[in-house]
Amino acid sequence: MTTRDFEQKTKELIDTLKGICASYGLGNDGNEFKIITQVFLYKFMNDKFAFELKQKRPALKTAESWEQAAAGLSEDDYEMVLMEIGPETAKLMPRHFISTLWNQQYDPDFAKTFDDTLRDIAVVNVDIFSVKTEAGSKITLFDRVSEFVTDRRDDFCRALINTLGEFSFEHIFTQKYDFYAAIFEYLIKDYNKDSGGKYAEYYTPHAVAKIMAAILVTEKVQNVTAYDPSAGSGTLLMNLAHAIGEQRCTIYSQDISQKSSSLLRLNLILNNLVHSIQNIIQGNTILHPYHKDGSALRTFDYIVSNPPFKMDFSDFRDQLDGKENKERFFAGLPNVPKKAKDKMAVYQLFLQHIIFSMAENGKAAVVVPTGFITAQSGIDKKIRQKLVDSKMLAGVVSMPSNIFATTGTNVSILFLDKTNQGDVVLLDASNLGKKVKDGKNQKTLLSEEEEERIITTFNAKEAVDDFSVVVSYADIAAKNYSLSAGQYFDVKIEYIDITPAEFEAKMKGFSSTLDSLFAESKTLESEIKKQLKGLRYE
Repeated sequence: MTTRDFEQKTKELIDTLKGICASYGLGNDGNEFKIITQVFLYKFMNDKFAFELKQKRPALKTAESWEQAAAGLSEDDYEMVLMEIGPETAKLMPRHFISTLWNQQYDPDFAKTFDDTLRDIAVVNVDIFSVKTEAGSKITLFDRVSEFVTDRRDDFCRALINTLGEFSFEHIFTQKYDFYAAIFEYLIKDYNKDSGGKYAEYYTPHAVAKIMAAILVTEKVQNVTAYDPSAGSGTLLMNLAHAIGEQRCTIYSQDISQKSSSLLRLNLILNNLVHSIQNIIQGNTILHPYHKDGSALRTFDYIVSNPPFKMDFSDFRDQLDGKENKERFFAGLPNVPKKAKDKMAVYQLFLQHIIFSMAENGKAAVVVPTGFITAQSGIDKKIRQKLVDSKMLAGVVSMPSNIFATTGTNVSILFLDKTNQGDVVLLDASNLGKKVKDGKNQKTLLSEEEEERIITTFNAKEAVDDFSVVVSYADIAAKNYSLSAGQYFDVKIEYIDITPAEFEAKMKGFSSTLDSLFAESKTLESEIKKQLKGLRYE
């Protein structure tokens, strides 16, 4: 079976799980995504364990039933093989296998058995696979999925378990990132929309994520840290980790949404980044940043972020206004508007937090509203001045409008680099891309060639007419710290060499045209006066 076949089979599995939920009254229910993602994860973990077990005990590959053969191993041998498999794969006991549940599906209280099995897997693997909250609590792998159904729970769980045995993931565990990226996106596509809530999840297009990673990581590095303070479901972190190499980086994140943190955990499991799950924190990054070295905030080698731009944080705004945050929020805190408190510019806080969290030689890429790069006063201007005066700016890429289908806000990608003492690249990609409809919204899609053009031009520090400029820190300061490429483009005037006779002929032509225009004007004026004389005011 080809990778394309497996991808299709996987999507069919996801669709079937959604169909089961709909049949039991959970279609578009708030808990549907928990059931879909958890049952999918159970299937994935079962097959991953089978794959790893057969690598360590090759005799199981030819067994008529690998599950029965595994259950027949001695207690000591089974314990040994669990140690050999290592921490990247969830540890399963024979009582956890899908085949075991399948054989028990007609026993009384099967829903309880199904739920107890998932919970037991979560307990056995609690140390490696749990997401932590900012207060230190652990969010384990699985909930009791049948509790979301009001009745016929045994039938519901029976339908789920019968779906999971139709094919195995075992043959695709040698595949790399592109396969899992497509599957993850399909899995969460109905559950990761901008809901407009206070802490809405923002989905970052792969084109943006790819550009950010490719510009940040231009050389091979080892044992580095990667951080996202508003991680969402992890698109940016996954692209960054794969650009660096999964085994050459450790991921850290924080996000206030429990749903997003659970989706990020799933993403890490799919992409062989289980070793970083312990660093995934569910909590308020701005109010309670979690990752620390002693009492000081931890700094990171690479940071990526697509923070929410605006939201109401008035309920904790004043708690940030203390001595301990003066250095972190060096440019100040946004004020609470008298009207529309939901329009508070929270991205300004995330951006300042990111700058504060960069290691000595750190690099960062942050999505910001394009208005940030030209604002002539306030916090935005102070942040830009800090970046330029401290020489920690690599450049800016201004993206096309509607690159995010869920928001009409124009965005730019701000690239920071504490090692960049030289020139800065300002690139205007706003005219690239193709407009397409995405539901009720319009979306701009970049082609692979356009993505590569942006990446190559930026990394080469190449000046291209009406596309990119390369400027010094002094140049930026002289332009009132504007980071808009358009303000640095040369105004082009085309000169044509002509003879004196040609020049005289052109001047006569201009003179003749002017005379004609004046004559027409006189005629029109005379006609208007005649018509006015025939009018009488009453």
